[in-house]
Amino acid sequence: MRGVLLVLACLFATFSPLDCNQQGSIPEGDLLVLTVATQETDGFRRFLRSAKHFNYSIKVLGGGETWTGGDYMSPPGGGQKVRLLKSALEDIQEENRVILFVDSYDVIFSSGPKELLKKFQQAKHRVVFSAETLIWPDRHLEDKHPHVREGKRFLGAGGFIGYAPNLKKMLSDWSGADSDSDQLYFTRIYINPEKRKSINITVDSKCRLFQNLHGALDEVVLKFEDGRVRARNVLYDTLPVIIHGNGPTKLQINYLGNYIPNLWTFETGCTICNENLRPLSGLQESEYPVVVIGIFIQQPTPFVTVFFERLLNLKYPKNRIQLFIYNEESHHEPHVRTFLEDHESEYQGVKLIGPEKDIDPVTSRNIGFDMCRDNIDCEYFFSIDVDVVLKNEDALRILIELNKPFIAPMMTKPGRLWTNFWGALSADGYYARSEDYVDIVQGHRVGLWNVPYVSHIFLIKADALRTDLKDPDLFESSTLDPDMAFCSRVRNKGVFMFVTNMHTYGRVLSTENYQTNHLHNDLWQIFENPVDWEERYIHENYSKILKEAFIETPCPDVYWFPVFTDVACKHLIEEMEHFGQWSGGGNVDTRIQGGYENVPTIDIHMNQVGYEKEWHKFLLDYVAPVTEQMYPGYYTRAQFDLAFVVRYKPDEQPALRPHHDASTFTINIALNQVGIDYQGGGCRFLRYDCSIRAPRRGWALMHPGRLTHYHEGLPTVQGVRYIVVSFVDP
Repeated sequence: MRGVLLVLACLFATFSPLDCNQQGSIPEGDLLVLTVATQETDGFRRFLRSAKHFNYSIKVLGGGETWTGGDYMSPPGGGQKVRLLKSALEDIQEENRVILFVDSYDVIFSSGPKELLKKFQQAKHRVVFSAETLIWPDRHLEDKHPHVREGKRFLGAGGFIGYAPNLKKMLSDWSGADSDSDQLYFTRIYINPEKRKSINITVDSKCRLFQNLHGALDEVVLKFEDGRVRARNVLYDTLPVIIHGNGPTKLQINYLGNYIPNLWTFETGCTICNENLRPLSGLQESEYPVVVIGIFIQQPTPFVTVFFERLLNLKYPKNRIQLFIYNEESHHEPHVRTFLEDHESEYQGVKLIGPEKDIDPVTSRNIGFDMCRDNIDCEYFFSIDVDVVLKNEDALRILIELNKPFIAPMMTKPGRLWTNFWGALSADGYYARSEDYVDIVQGHRVGLWNVPYVSHIFLIKADALRTDLKDPDLFESSTLDPDMAFCSRVRNKGVFMFVTNMHTYGRVLSTENYQTNHLHNDLWQIFENPVDWEERYIHENYSKILKEAFIETPCPDVYWFPVFTDVACKHLIEEMEHFGQWSGGGNVDTRIQGGYENVPTIDIHMNQVGYEKEWHKFLLDYVAPVTEQMYPGYYTRAQFDLAFVVRYKPDEQPALRPHHDASTFTINIALNQVGIDYQGGGCRFLRYDCSIRAPRRGWALMHPGRLTHYHEGLPTVQGVRYIVVSFVDP
């Protein structure tokens, strides 16, 4: 009797016998995914990858056509999609064929056909549209939408699934233009009770199949579970199969697309980082891609000389590199000129725009891009601001091998969460912190990340510059800074901006308080850029002092250890000679308290050149730890009354008579080299009859100042000897 009733129910069903087939699932082979893509964008490639991950069968419509269907920034539009779909359905004759029609540039699959078809079947309708929180494009139609028991009630045209005959019927009346609104067309069908019933349409009100992000960002979170990641709607506790970044939610779909489907999980890490690579190993130098490296100097910046040293050390054939150098700062002209005089001939070509050309920074960037666009051999443009500290010599090779249209290495600032990328944007287009930002910066999540903003350094394919990014106004905006305007244009052109933290690449300098009133201004960077200051000025073996007891004792309680690099010694000497106001070496000295020096030297005090704060920082950071290790139980705050550079010359002041220092301990650092820069010199401790006659450049002598270590400066007989002396804890 029950079977008879089921048959009768099927015979008299108002709509198709879908409910009568619930006993059996829809075969996956009956499903065909149709989408429209007139260009192969990064978003389209992402869509195809997610489809391939779940083995969806995809047919792409519109290839070779010019898109005339508008865009989300300027509604209405989308009619071109309806035309293409209607035409494609004419070739489908199978009654049981299930068609999923979705957008592609901003859509990701988060699960496979089996789950999709099961949820479609459970909807108990022949056609299921995605649902929206917001009504669009005609708000006046709101009251005509049928109410639902729970969830969203407005139709979304960016995704729907249904049986081919029902979809054909739904599209049968379409005769609109390509620029007409697909959303409005489908909405009018849905709000018509007769057509809705006849075609058997419903909306996915609780986002079981489709998740539209517009108007629903607070509802969607990432769900990591059992080595899998997908989106979860927390409002309805559902797991949508298809995620659509409709309308102005492209940044959010990009964020979700960094993980879904299984691009990055806690168990596997990055699963796509080694896909579609462009390996360079094994190539002859002549086969390497030609790269234009654009170097931009737009403000006074520390360590520019070091920047060019690192540029030289890049492990990439220089005869495959062309340099574009834009320098807006006359202060840096000597640095640029010295680099080019020594190395210009090593590169394939060099173009320099100096401050005398009076070209603004935005124009300079366009000129740099054009240098690559106009050279048929150029394959990449590598943009580097001069405040970038590119420590990784393989950086250019690594970025090229990752084979992305636009990619940037993650750069940091020591001790801060600052990086050269933003994980999200605020409503007004400025910085916002994404949920994963801290984990990416701290290296807890490593991979490739599609982000909305990068700065300071990036690699871009020449093909992108010649096509999607060919416009001359990429950096121009009435409201945004040039870097933000550029990133906005790149995003709007559908080019994904990737940042990678798969390697350590380097950092970005702080330039806010950089002064240019000295000869060697980098000496003053111990506060602003301490890591770079240390790399430039602290001896490479300094770290061994504490770790490996890399220290000598040439005389009792006298300790000898490396502290300054040759560059530090050279810069201190040149800075003092540039200042030039050496004391006369007499007992009367107005620079010191009391105005009388018992044992005078020809010298310049640190406070005369404005270096006393920096010198105190140096003593605290690099001398105090050694003091506390070598003199157990003594702790210093590195206070000093006197710190000065002394000059010894045979015809000026060759030596210094025996004396005690007015200090608890004294630091004496040799700034130049005996046997090369001068002959003679050294220090003798009379109590122990112990002399150090060959002081090493950059090495410090540390000894007690009072009572026990009566000492003298031995005669310099030829050349000029420089030392820097500090009386600590007087």
